[in-house]
Amino acid sequence: MKILGIVNQKGGVGKTTTAINLSAYLAAGGRRVLLVDMDAQGNASSGLGQRGVQQGLYQALLDPASAASFVVETGTPGLSLLPATPDLAGAGVELADDTGALRAVLDALPGYDLVVIDAPPSLGPLTINVLAAADALIIPLQAEYYALEGLAGLTDTVERVRQALNPGLRILGVALTMFDGRTNLAQEVEQNVRGHFGELVFWSVIPRNVRLSEAPSYAKPIGAFAPMSAGAAAYKRLSEEVMQRVEKI
Repeated sequence: MKILGIVNQKGGVGKTTTAINLSAYLAAGGRRVLLVDMDAQGNASSGLGQRGVQQGLYQALLDPASAASFVVETGTPGLSLLPATPDLAGAGVELADDTGALRAVLDALPGYDLVVIDAPPSLGPLTINVLAAADALIIPLQAEYYALEGLAGLTDTVERVRQALNPGLRILGVALTMFDGRTNLAQEVEQNVRGHFGELVFWSVIPRNVRLSEAPSYAKPIGAFAPMSAGAAAYKRLSEEVMQRVEKI
């Protein structure tokens, strides 16, 4: 079982969109995938049709042995979900000194080929738990002027977690999102990001796409909602690229 964390402390960069659609395409490739919604906002859960959930990841963190009872199946074959609930917002305080809580939950859920974790947009205790549990990280990065701002804090945190908690942690790749190739700005950002991160940047770039924005309101991943859209094609390519890198871990 490989564990992939989708992380960026900056909100609005396409993190949850990436978590949902990457998970769905990885499952469509014949793998058994578990998506873990670690964000108290629960957008990954609602984006897969799980709205108003009363029990989920928070309860599993309190009692890892019962984690399997909170996993739900989605409309995508091969894709399961451990949903978020509003009380997850308070878990940051409870987990401040317990960096291994999420890993204990995942260890109680054998049988998956891949686990994808949608981390909250912060560098607090919940995200530290994600970093401590993950084998590798995917960093969605919006193609905008301030794209690289703040990433130094994330990479510093990754290095500290690697040294103190999880020596095997690595960055699998950086995914450019919300890309508008018609603008000079987006192209300049891409050049800067590739110049800064080099081969870590995935070649698959996620475009700005109306269908990607609409899909969550229909509680479907883009591959089910608009399979012929540019957004669907981009996430399918990204999933193939991700698997190529995962197989080398």
